[in-house]
Amino acid sequence: QVQLVESGGGLVQPGGSLRLSCAASGSIFSIYTMHWYRQAPGKQRDLVATITSGASTNYADSVKDRFTISRDNAKNTVYLEMNSLKPEDTAVYYCNARWKFYDYWGQGTQVTVSS
Repeated sequence: QVQLVESGGGLVQPGGSLRLSCAASGSIFSIYTMHWYRQAPGKQRDLVATITSGASTNYADSVKDRFTISRDNAKNTVYLEMNSLKPEDTAVYYCNARWKFYDYWGQGTQVTVSS
């Protein structure tokens, strides 16, 4: 069992930055592939960024060159650094941990980009 707790969301102006954190507990964090998803009101949940156990990363085209995913296995934490934020980045952001058939979700953190 893995428990995931996201933090770091909030209200930011267009062009601003935020760093989301996802703290994991309960299992061997380093073996999991970690993902950040987001869901805007009335829309499906979309994959934003992925980091594997070997620290390989992948990004959705919409956030490439603006967002950076990273992990600190010593702290059991994955991060999402978000720069040059746009109003269309407004969503609830969810952390996900996946390994074999194990699949865990956090409760989400709201990010609102507005002037």
